[in-house]
Amino acid sequence: MSNKKRNAAIYARVSTDRQKVDMQIHELRQFAARSGWNIYKEYIDQSYSGGNTKRPAFTAMMEAAKKRKFDVLLVWKLDRLSRSLKDLIITLDDLGACGIDFVSYDNNLDTSTPTGKLVFQIVGAVAEFEKDIIRERVVAGLAAARSKGKRLGRPPIPQNVHDRAAKMRAEGLSFRNIGKVLGIDEGTIRKKAHKKMQAAKTGGRAAASN
Repeated sequence: MSNKKRNAAIYARVSTDRQKVDMQIHELRQFAARSGWNIYKEYIDQSYSGGNTKRPAFTAMMEAAKKRKFDVLLVWKLDRLSRSLKDLIITLDDLGACGIDFVSYDNNLDTSTPTGKLVFQIVGAVAEFEKDIIRERVVAGLAAARSKGKRLGRPPIPQNVHDRAAKMRAEGLSFRNIGKVLGIDEGTIRKKAHKKMQAAKTGGRAAASN
């Protein structure tokens, strides 16, 4: 596979204002040039921790990846992408799902190589395994809650509130205004009114047939 004319995105991160990304960016630009890649964009998070992925440049970079704006992502080290193993696995899995290759310069990790592809496959398997575990825990937790008689989901709206909504509707108020006044979702009021109307129609037809 030729690396020519591929678009590369560069991601760099430092944790404090005193730190600089110049060295990271310089090395990665040179690497991209040696590889014959065009630099699509440079994403830089200044003064952001790698402990989570809630970083503006990181978020913008992942959105661009989902739209296939670039073909390969370059970082200086794996910990520049994330210091959390869980977040790192999820990020690499998301990049792989988008068909984006990944290069960690200092770690000598390149997923366009056979060894790198194997790493991506392992990462994907670990990510899927983790998702299955989380899914099983959620299902088990819901089952345990049901066995203890706990009600799941939103608490039901009292009948007196529905009665007030029906009265306000009869007075000509819109579903939106009723929802604002009573502090409940407009769709809930609309759905309740629709059910009541259908029940009235059904009851009327039953009475007529008798």
